[in-house]
Amino acid sequence: MTQWSGYFGLILQGALVTIELTLMGSVLALIMAFLAGMGRVSRFFALRWLATAYIEFFRGTSIFVQLFWAYFVLPFIGISLTPLQAGVLALGLNVGAYAAEVVRGAIQSIGREQYEACTALNLGRWQGMRHIILPQALLVMLPTFGNNAIELLKATAVVSLISLTDLTFQAQVVRAQTGNTLVPFTTILIIYFILALLISWGVRSLERRMARGLDGVRA
Repeated sequence: MTQWSGYFGLILQGALVTIELTLMGSVLALIMAFLAGMGRVSRFFALRWLATAYIEFFRGTSIFVQLFWAYFVLPFIGISLTPLQAGVLALGLNVGAYAAEVVRGAIQSIGREQYEACTALNLGRWQGMRHIILPQALLVMLPTFGNNAIELLKATAVVSLISLTDLTFQAQVVRAQTGNTLVPFTTILIIYFILALLISWGVRSLERRMARGLDGVRA
């Protein structure tokens, strides 16, 4: 029992790394999603082109290759990253490309009358986007952002391939040391599920709060 408590300690350490990866990767993904998503609806061709190139590249290539490129190839051009940094970079850029299309779609889903209201209030394009369009679009984005965060959480398992001691890596260590596959992998399965539930609960809570806020503004 004492031996197994030590092994469960390893898995909990891996859970902390997975949570860290998920949080930092989600922040980067969110930043890239808004930059690329708003770039896609920009009036400037260069910004639209750059945003589209980023989205299509990271959606069209494998997360495994992106991770290996960040960790093994970047050092050849003088950029050396730790396994954690490489994992955050690959996950954030990959999921951010998918989330960028969510941002674009949500902005374009706002009715034309809202844009006309911005004009009637003599708001500039950025002012209207910030104060009227984005608050409404964000409510549309939230459910899919929650799904993206869960996908990022599950994708963190790939970082075990570059020896980052996340949940999957630690489960493999326990399996190698004990010869038991059922216990460690069932344990991390449950932990991943609990973390996904927490993300879903957090996003739904935020969605309800924002909806109440918008209702108050509309009233």
